[in-house]
Amino acid sequence: MDKPSAFALFGNPVSQSLSPLMHEAAFARMGIAAVYSAYRAEDAAEVVRRIREGGIRGASITIPFKETVMALLDELDAGASAIGAVNTIVSHSGRLTGYNTDAPGLIRDLEEWIAIRGKTFVVLGAGGAARAAVFALKEAGGTPIVVNRTAERSRMLAERFGCRWEPAEEIGKLTADCLINTTPLGMFPETQRSPLEGKFLAHFPRVMEMIYNPMRTRLLREAEQAGCSVRSGVGMFVHQGAEQIRLWTGMEPPREEMRRVVLERLGEHD
Repeated sequence: MDKPSAFALFGNPVSQSLSPLMHEAAFARMGIAAVYSAYRAEDAAEVVRRIREGGIRGASITIPFKETVMALLDELDAGASAIGAVNTIVSHSGRLTGYNTDAPGLIRDLEEWIAIRGKTFVVLGAGGAARAAVFALKEAGGTPIVVNRTAERSRMLAERFGCRWEPAEEIGKLTADCLINTTPLGMFPETQRSPLEGKFLAHFPRVMEMIYNPMRTRLLREAEQAGCSVRSGVGMFVHQGAEQIRLWTGMEPPREEMRRVVLERLGEHD
């Protein structure tokens, strides 16, 4: 009997991630013999070493290694290179290639909810997820505005993609069609945190999270109270994971099954 293919998630922390549950459910439905494990790593060099030494066929990369792992790979997909962040690695004949599926995952989910072209989006954050969001929004015809608590990081990200940025203290003066949180503030287990004071949320008719656990973050709860239409990070999480599986296997994954197992698990913890 052939040994199952090995896939993995690398980040710090990773214990809260539902990626193993979602990916293994997809592999099972697809009839692929595979194991998907989560590993907490200390740095990007450890991530790459573990992939090479462990015979890992494909890896998911999360906070805080999406940017630092790039320089250690053999090759970068054009999209990942443009974004400046990698969330997916494919190992092929010993060569490691970096991709970014956050961008197509975001767009696929967002377009189910709002027409992007011509709309303005405030993007909270300036890390790897923010880079993917800004790149994707511009590609789809949207207008992103970067807001981050560190003004210098906001400026650098905005300059990279040729868009506007504003200091965090100016958030009360901004309006946009949609606000997207790309920061980890509010993620399990620190569910009482929020990247934005509730009093500013009424400026944004739509509020979207990249966080999926919990499904209803403090930001989304307060946005609903302010009369906003809200969207959890579950859809994007499913779509970016599905794109990873497509890159690893060349097959279209069962997105509805992936969504079902994630929602079922989150329902147990809500």
